Amino acid sequence: MTWGVIAGLVLGKLLGIGIATLLAVRMGAGRLPEGVGMGSVFGGAAISGIGFTVSLLVISLAFDSSSDLGRQATLGVLVAMVLATVLGWSIFKVAARRWGEETADLPMTLDSPVDPEVDHIRGPEDARLTLVEFVDFECPYCAHATGSWEDLHGRFGDDLRYVVRHLPHHPHGPLAARAAEAAAKQEMFWPWLDFVFTRQHALEREDLIGYAAELGLDVEAFIEDLDSDEVAARVQRDIASAEASGAKMTPTFFIDGCRMVGSFDARSLTEMLESSRRGGRTQAAKA
Repeated sequence: MTWGVIAGLVLGKLLGIGIATLLAVRMGAGRLPEGVGMGSVFGGAAISGIGFTVSLLVISLAFDSSSDLGRQATLGVLVAMVLATVLGWSIFKVAARRWGEETADLPMTLDSPVDPEVDHIRGPEDARLTLVEFVDFECPYCAHATGSWEDLHGRFGDDLRYVVRHLPHHPHGPLAARAAEAAAKQEMFWPWLDFVFTRQHALEREDLIGYAAELGLDVEAFIEDLDSDEVAARVQRDIASAEASGAKMTPTFFIDGCRMVGSFDARSLTEMLESSRRGGRTQAAKA
């Protein structure tokens, strides 16, 4: 009886919860939260074996608590609590050391780093400070936040470079992102961004083609690029970067590769950039 209870609570919980979750993920029935791996799942499954209140209730209902079977089952529950704790702790340690599952928080570091050969950069490529923004052309908050560039540039000058990556999640976002990349093929990404963010109310295909004509782009080439696999892959690259970097909404900012948490108004951005600049100066002075 004792070993049966131990096996049920320790191994049964571990294998039942862990394998069921693994199968659900592999079959596409669900997905794990950001930052959670299967090591964390099996660690949590093992820890669930420490639950004793319901187990003791079942023992009292199934057996007389003062009977031999009742005492053996109670002993099994108490031993299982200790073993489940040790097993869960061990699995979490192995998951952290071998698979890097040290936290379930969203990633805080920009992935991949800014690449001047690929990314859209406003300002000197070798600037001391880097501000990366994930945007959606239909997001009203992005239009407001992106408009802070002039103020930030006036404050930091050539110390700052500004990088935009796509994270389309509004209905017209994916098409607008591809249109921006089609404009970029004609070296017009930044004029396009400034122009289209003032026209968020009209982002249908016909509207975007009309904007291309207004900006003096080669419209035929623009349409061809708008529908090309190359442009779609370029947008998908940014989406993959957002997912790997913990960006879930727009706008999301990264300052020198670290995700900014909290308000994204111009004042907050300025304070964070100033803090980063002071930190860089301190490191340079120490060196």
